[in-house]
Amino acid sequence: MFPYEEVLDLGAMLELDVPLTAQAERLVELLEAHITPARRQRIESVLAERTFTVVPVLDGIYDQGNVAAVLRSTEALGFGGVHVIESLDIFKKSQRISQGAEKWLEVERWPSASECGRALKERGFQIVATHLEAAVPIEAIDFTRPTAMVFGNERDGVSEQMLEMADVRCVIPMLGFVQSFNISVAGAISLYHIVRDRIARQGHHGDLSERERAILRAVYYVRALKTPERLVPRLLA
Repeated sequence: MFPYEEVLDLGAMLELDVPLTAQAERLVELLEAHITPARRQRIESVLAERTFTVVPVLDGIYDQGNVAAVLRSTEALGFGGVHVIESLDIFKKSQRISQGAEKWLEVERWPSASECGRALKERGFQIVATHLEAAVPIEAIDFTRPTAMVFGNERDGVSEQMLEMADVRCVIPMLGFVQSFNISVAGAISLYHIVRDRIARQGHHGDLSERERAILRAVYYVRALKTPERLVPRLLA
């Protein structure tokens, strides 16, 4: 899910026969004059806290507002990617709710929970499913491990296919009579807990390598432009 392809495509436009990191650094050199100092500083602070080690998975969520709200929490808390299974078109959601969060996220879509689960396992992620039965408190899980955190839909919760593939089920402890949070609330609480857990266990949340940071910096420079499809070719002319 890390956005290598975007830099490769732009590097091809530059006709650069150099390693990917060098392509990214060249793109940054070309574009930095078109990015304000405040925006460049903001990009650096975001890069320092970004991680792709933990990814939220939205398992069949059908309410557009809930999808948008989880995306906003995902991006705001420093997570770089998200997986969406059998979702609505997330790019038609309310900008008021998402605040354009999808612009800064790598969104990977899947036609089924089983395909998504298998791919995550192959990539080395433990699958943690939010569920009320046979579950451990979220505090019991070590989120410094590569983790896919699965949130189920509003009516049925996490799908049976994903539950079967899960390494562990977890629950957010509740002190009242209600049994569950709204998905957007559960997502925000869980992701915030994950950030705090990672900091407590390893001293930091963001964990990009220098190479990954260089590549993602180039991606963000391009995405920060209002009309990159016009500017980049002009700079290459």
